[in-house]
Amino acid sequence: MNTHEIYMKMALIEAEKAAEADEVPVGAVIVYQDEVIARAHNQIKTLKDPTAHAEMIAITQAAAHLENERLNGCDLYVTIEPCSMCAGALVLGRLRRVVYGANDLKTGACGSALNLMKPGLLNHTIEVIGGVLEPECRIIIQDFFLDKR
Repeated sequence: MNTHEIYMKMALIEAEKAAEADEVPVGAVIVYQDEVIARAHNQIKTLKDPTAHAEMIAITQAAAHLENERLNGCDLYVTIEPCSMCAGALVLGRLRRVVYGANDLKTGACGSALNLMKPGLLNHTIEVIGGVLEPECRIIIQDFFLDKR
C-alpha cells in the first residue's frame, strides 16, 4: 500500500463515521510533513450548516493546528472530488495537493463538472491526484444513496 492509499484509508474511516450519523459519507484528512493534522467527515445535517463539508471542517482544524490561515505544504485526502465551495477554500488556504478517491460528475470542481484547479486559472495552483482507492470511495457513496431510495 502506498502513502496515498494509507491516508485515503483514513479518509474512508471518516466517511464511515458520516454514514453512521446519516450524513453523506465523505471523509477527509489533512497531512503536513507526514503527520495527520486534521480529520473530518460531513456534518451538514448534524450541525445544520450547508458549509459543514468534510473538507471545510478539516481545513479549519488544520489552520488551528498550524496557527496559520495558509496551509502551505499541506495535502488533503478526501473520498470524493471537492465541490466548488471546497475547491475554492483549498485555493484560498494555499494547500499543496488534493488527493481524492471518486469523481463527482455533478458537482466536482477538480476536473469533473468544472475545474477550479486548472493551472493559471486562480492565484494559486494545487496539484490534483484523483482515483486513489476509487472503487471503495465510490461504493460507500453509492450504497448510502441506494439505501435512501
